[in-house]
Amino acid sequence: MSDVKLVRDILSQIECAANRVERRFESIESVNTFLDSEEGLEKLDAICMQLIAIGESLKNLDKITNGELLPKYPQVDWKGAKGMRDVITHHYFNLDAEAVYDVCVEDIPVLIKTVNCMINDIT
Repeated sequence: MSDVKLVRDILSQIECAANRVERRFESIESVNTFLDSEEGLEKLDAICMQLIAIGESLKNLDKITNGELLPKYPQVDWKGAKGMRDVITHHYFNLDAEAVYDVCVEDIPVLIKTVNCMINDIT
């Protein structure tokens, strides 16, 4: 791997952002919780910002590892995670709150666990 310290730093940033998503999502009971109040919309915005950061960091990670690291951890849909960044960034006003909700419920816990494993594997 080209720069182990850089890879570890990016993985740590992803882990931090994913944990932040998890904390911000704790009080969200349903998709409607996002949409029924200003506070819910603020949580949705904050979570989306972290999802953008995660997606961008994954793209950078893939680039600096020449596409060799992420495929070693197939438990995460890396293409989908990177694509979520594009969807949020380019189609924000048509954002599907249900898709964000599903990512928070189904994908973020797996991402956190996998990134932790990756960090331990390269340390």
